[in-house]
Amino acid sequence: MFAQITQFLVETLTGFFVFLLLARFHFQWLRVSFRNQIGEFVIVCTNWLVRPARRVIPPLGGFDLATGIAAWLLQAVALWAALALRGWDAGASVGAAIAVLAGLAIVDLLRFSLYLLMFAIFVQIVLSWVSPQAPAGALFEPITRPFLRPVRRVVPLIANIDLSPLVLLVLLQVLLIPLAHLRAGVGAALLGALS
Repeated sequence: MFAQITQFLVETLTGFFVFLLLARFHFQWLRVSFRNQIGEFVIVCTNWLVRPARRVIPPLGGFDLATGIAAWLLQAVALWAALALRGWDAGASVGAAIAVLAGLAIVDLLRFSLYLLMFAIFVQIVLSWVSPQAPAGALFEPITRPFLRPVRRVVPLIANIDLSPLVLLVLLQVLLIPLAHLRAGVGAALLGALS
């Protein structure tokens, strides 16, 4: 029971920071302004990890590699901690286990990125129905615009209703299916590497 509680707390805490780091990475990549309550919250909660990482890891081609790598390492540590709390021991296969955990962390970051995009689409849909002029709309619109633009080219307005967010949500759900299978395959590789 204590191990379950500890595992839950570790996964919740690290998951919170991984999502914030991913949000910061995507905000910077998509050039979303941090001059709002959510952006400031993300900056304040992640600076403790991003600032030291930036001293070692420079940006590359418009991508904040320090934030992305920090999210990746934190997710890998969270996976390792979850396995260790279950009694996992890498034994002689430490190198293979680290490689597989690193791959599993990358797959998780891809999944979490899709979840963040889905969340932004949901919020944008709700705001368009409830309060189209809400200040938060200015935050979520730059996040979803690059992904909605190609869908809007294919899906026309129907009776002046934009169905492209719903189509994009379906496409994102479809993308999550192979990622779930890939994650299961990587997890099986981890177990195979340790046996």
